[in-house]
Amino acid sequence: MPFGIAIIVIIVVLVFSSIKVLNEYERGVMFTLGRFTGIKGPGLIIVWPIVQQMRKVDLRVIVLNVPKQDVITRDNVSVKVNAVVYFRIVDPGKAIIQVANAFDATSQVAQTTLRSVVGQHEMDDLLAQRDKLNVDLQRILDQATETWGIKVSTVEIKDVDLDETMIRAMAKQAEAERTRRAKIIHAEGEAQAAEQLVEAAAELSKQPAALQLRYLQTLADIAHEKTQIVVFPLPIDLIKPFLGSHGE
Repeated sequence: MPFGIAIIVIIVVLVFSSIKVLNEYERGVMFTLGRFTGIKGPGLIIVWPIVQQMRKVDLRVIVLNVPKQDVITRDNVSVKVNAVVYFRIVDPGKAIIQVANAFDATSQVAQTTLRSVVGQHEMDDLLAQRDKLNVDLQRILDQATETWGIKVSTVEIKDVDLDETMIRAMAKQAEAERTRRAKIIHAEGEAQAAEQLVEAAAELSKQPAALQLRYLQTLADIAHEKTQIVVFPLPIDLIKPFLGSHGE
């Protein structure tokens, strides 16, 4: 093969090998002779062999499962907590230059942050205020990964595992709380009933005729009862003269 044709063939091969295609969700971090020279893509780009190198970066949202972490809450309760983190790379240059492996680095930071944040709260907060803890985790993780060109959009605590002893203790506490509330409601009902009786007695005392009607209604109610003993209430007006003469 003539030397000229060989040169042409080599050039053609180099040109075709330098052509790269990046998808819409991909970017290429370019290095020329070892120096960062920009970001290219998506679409058709040229990467000159030997002189240039390209590191491909995926810009889609990545779902990271944080494994269960052994945590002791602020009120000394031992729990196992896991979470899920949603993040994406927003600056491909930083994600390649500032950190060796953005995925592993984010995973490690998420684990330590999860233990730290949960350890600062009590067990009741972990169960009742999970949304607040999720917001705190997202904010702290987003700040920690910002220098790596990563944006943490959402953090969700998935499962909180307790040992059997703590589950039984919480069940007893919940039962005691329900009993306490039932007693309070019953006491409030008795107080309201007593107030109503006092008001009713005051109104009846103002109208003697109404008191007599109430007396007759009580007799009617007793007559309908299926009992062998009938008790007739004695009006106090009938015995007032005798009480007065006895006192004299």
